[in-house]
Amino acid sequence: MCIKIGGVLHFSLLDYPDKISAVLFTQGCPLRCVYCHNPNFQDINVQTNTTFDDVIKFLKTRVGLLEGVVFSGGEPLLQNNLYEAMKIVKNMGFLIGLHTSGCIYNNFIKVLQLVDWVGFDIKQVFHKYDEITQVTTSELQVMKSFAVLLQSHKDYEIRTTVDTRHITYEDLLNIAKYLQSNNVKEWILQKCIIRDNNCNINVPFMSANQVMELEKYIKVIVR
Repeated sequence: MCIKIGGVLHFSLLDYPDKISAVLFTQGCPLRCVYCHNPNFQDINVQTNTTFDDVIKFLKTRVGLLEGVVFSGGEPLLQNNLYEAMKIVKNMGFLIGLHTSGCIYNNFIKVLQLVDWVGFDIKQVFHKYDEITQVTTSELQVMKSFAVLLQSHKDYEIRTTVDTRHITYEDLLNIAKYLQSNNVKEWILQKCIIRDNNCNINVPFMSANQVMELEKYIKVIVR
């Protein structure tokens, strides 16, 4: 099974809502987001110490103990055998979670049939997407994936990392209105932390009043 694993989190209460899960961080991402939290997972050609076989051996010891397995990254959709890997894990009895930017539409629609829950990133208003991703026209794939997700009746959460260096309050208002127009009920706003030379730098967040203004359009949860 050729799916490249960059790392494994053996136990998490945060990555799949209300479920005890393990998290598989796949190696490689086609985007270069300005605030990337896992830059070590960007290059798919990096040699890693964990194989998918290692993951399966571990998961066999957690059947009945863990409820779900989350495929994160990097960007899991970059893995050509993601569907097959998910199917193996699902057949072991685990719920399947997916953290994704939705940036590879064909792979997204393929794996969505297996996925039980999706954490989907909306990074910016679509006409300014490349200011975050640093990849031209990256929003085109995301828009199609988002539309399919909304039609799928899968459980999901929509989240945005609030990097106020690159996303304005007006941008956030426009995203809130867009999500409301698509009947999204809840929006996760993630505080932005820049990791630089082993130092965490907190990017200034919005004021409480600004969050309240956003809540006129959609329920907001700040993380």
